[in-house]
Amino acid sequence: MSDQRGTRIEDPYDAARRGAGPAPADTGPAPDTVWLLRSRGCWSIAAALLEPAAAHSPAAALDRAELLIEQALFTGDGWAAAEGALRLAEAGAHTDEERSAAACARGHLAYCATLLGVHDRLDEAQAALGRASALLPPGAPGRPLLDFRRGLVAENLLKDPASARTAYRRAHAGAEQLQDDLLLADTWRRLASIARQDGNLAGARHGFAESLRLREQNGFAVGLAPALASLADVSPSAEAALLRAQASRLMRAFGGVPVQSAAEQLPGRA
Repeated sequence: MSDQRGTRIEDPYDAARRGAGPAPADTGPAPDTVWLLRSRGCWSIAAALLEPAAAHSPAAALDRAELLIEQALFTGDGWAAAEGALRLAEAGAHTDEERSAAACARGHLAYCATLLGVHDRLDEAQAALGRASALLPPGAPGRPLLDFRRGLVAENLLKDPASARTAYRRAHAGAEQLQDDLLLADTWRRLASIARQDGNLAGARHGFAESLRLREQNGFAVGLAPALASLADVSPSAEAALLRAQASRLMRAFGGVPVQSAAEQLPGRA
């Protein structure tokens, strides 16, 4: 989606980014409405709006699945709903691009479930993301998101920061080319995390600050608390206290979302 809030805003479920092609205008609610609900943590409401279109539109079905996967990651609940929505998206995929996008979502769901200790689905995550890569042509709009998600698996599940850094850098370059500010916020966040592990606190601080700036600029309100907390971890004590207090206030405002177990591990693109 494109919006004007000081910069071009990419809808996080823009079909063009996934490589699935633009959805027809009459296949569901306005993208602005879905984005507004998603950015405020109203995933179930947004998914319900997409449900009628999801029955006949592969793009809408995948949008709905991605919303519910993110809800599961942020709340630690709703895994069955996310699984059901994803199966619908997989069943409705007809082109290689649509199948790749669905496989990318499958890999992300398996990753999230493994990350939060719901089920060990590492093998499934790797297989699905590999399948997505095989189906997706080089340079396709869906490649940066896929690279990012492969980086998440490498960093957080395989404990391979070198491979993760390479994948994140590819995703970062692709996000810049697509002018995808939300994906850029995520790549900045993960590159900053690796910089922190390497002892590069200046680089980590810069990356976390950029991630926070982009999330604020794009109005991704529900994602601000984790960004603030990450920046606090590499900030001087007085500033860190203020950042953590702000993050706590936001979590309370969103009813405890992201839940603590997710907030501690949240990989940025949730």
